[in-house]
Amino acid sequence: MMQLYWSPRSRSFTALWLMEETGKPYERVLTDISTGAQKKAEYLAINPMGKVPALKDGDATLAEAAAICAFVAERYPDAKLAPPLGDPLRAKYLYWLFFAPGCVEPAMVQIATKIEMNPVAAGWGEAQRVFDVLDVALTDGPWILGKSFSAADIAIGSALNFCVRLFKMVPSRPSFDAYIARCMARPAFQRAEKIAAG
Repeated sequence: MMQLYWSPRSRSFTALWLMEETGKPYERVLTDISTGAQKKAEYLAINPMGKVPALKDGDATLAEAAAICAFVAERYPDAKLAPPLGDPLRAKYLYWLFFAPGCVEPAMVQIATKIEMNPVAAGWGEAQRVFDVLDVALTDGPWILGKSFSAADIAIGSALNFCVRLFKMVPSRPSFDAYIARCMARPAFQRAEKIAAG
């Protein structure tokens, strides 16, 4: 059984939601970052960065929410959280799955801290463009790949829920509000939110 190392009020929500979407049993291992549990040697053996979430599946361990999404979606293909190999949608799935940590997260930090970045030097380009691109991509919907919900929606939906709805770091847009509402309507999202709330 997979073990998910998580902490309340953290990026662990992405992995919690993911695991709930699979419908498969998993063990939640509380790693309370407010007490420094992530700095203990036994946890650093799983994720030397000392961050949550992390996942253990037998002898395999990994961290980073998008990597966990990719791993679990492939591990449980019957959950249909990723287009199969050979499906043309797989390219867009991978693009959006990694757009969340590679573009959305740094762009929201840039906005929140009001730091000036040279868009040529910043790996995500410019924050405004990140959210403009996402706005256009979510206009058709209902999901980031169109009609199919995937782990990419978990990564993007979690990021938008965090920066638009919960912490209001990024201005709301109609496409974001509608997308977040669709995510929140999913029973797995609701279960994950209940778990995260304690």
